[in-house]
Amino acid sequence: MPRIVRPTAYGTPDVLAVTETPIPRAAADGVVVEVRAAGVNPIDWKLYSGAFHDVDDDHKDAAGIAASMPAIGLECAGVVTEVGPEVTGVQVGDEVVVYPVTAAYADYVTAPATSIISKPAGLGWAEAGSLILTGTTAVHALHAAGVGEGDTVLVHGGSGGVGLMAVQLAAAQGATVIATAAERNHALLRELGAVPVVYGPGLADRVRAVVPQGVTAAVDFAGTDEALDVSLELVADPARISSITGGSRRAETGIKRLGYGPGEDAGAELRDAARGDLVERAGSGSLRVIVDSTFPLAEASKAHEVGIAGHAPGKLVLIP
Repeated sequence: MPRIVRPTAYGTPDVLAVTETPIPRAAADGVVVEVRAAGVNPIDWKLYSGAFHDVDDDHKDAAGIAASMPAIGLECAGVVTEVGPEVTGVQVGDEVVVYPVTAAYADYVTAPATSIISKPAGLGWAEAGSLILTGTTAVHALHAAGVGEGDTVLVHGGSGGVGLMAVQLAAAQGATVIATAAERNHALLRELGAVPVVYGPGLADRVRAVVPQGVTAAVDFAGTDEALDVSLELVADPARISSITGGSRRAETGIKRLGYGPGEDAGAELRDAARGDLVERAGSGSLRVIVDSTFPLAEASKAHEVGIAGHAPGKLVLIP
């Protein structure tokens, strides 16, 4: 029988259980995909930990919380095994990247045909399955902060999955990129076009030392008080600071708050439009998807423990 990973209750990663489930059937306008790789993202453990912030009703499906217990696994890649009668241009056997999707920690997943994009032959399964959520988040954050050619942008959390995408995309746009990370990840950030700095006390002064001309924008993927305070100290216009996570203090600062909650920008149309470009870039090798580790589906809880610890640069991926 096919398998799926579901939380059995709210709590820590040990609430995740692998259960058997029938092979799903395609909706008239959808497909069934045999999953070859599913990206592991912080939103997954936030959903079942109970720590996720309020979500507007219109965004509950996209956030995976429309059901009584959250559906985890919001991106994947795999092979089409069934096509609904209203779907054109897709065939059984097509290799595809799938996003948006829910419940992708599974052997099979259903998705509307609008969620699939052809997987380039040169893009590995692990990379394809963990590209889109972090990639579209990075695109959204950079766009919200108005980052472009000639800017100097500070990327907080530069060695995380979203941060590594943002570093590359900002550099490709012609921006000077400063990225915060633990020293063990500095060599990787240099490879990707960033000037790395260690986070922690004195961060603002370290940033000033490497870019005395100043910082024009900041994107925050760390969500710490330090990231917020340093961004506000270094960036003249709070509207050129975007943040995907953090405490309630953000609401009082005038920065751009991104997400599904009240007062936040979900950026659905922008993210949707960015998917094809991200897949094309990754397929050509101009955008690297950094995969730190892969885990079998049965070890989803272990993958989450590693992710929560926060030491892995890049993405964690489940391989059914």
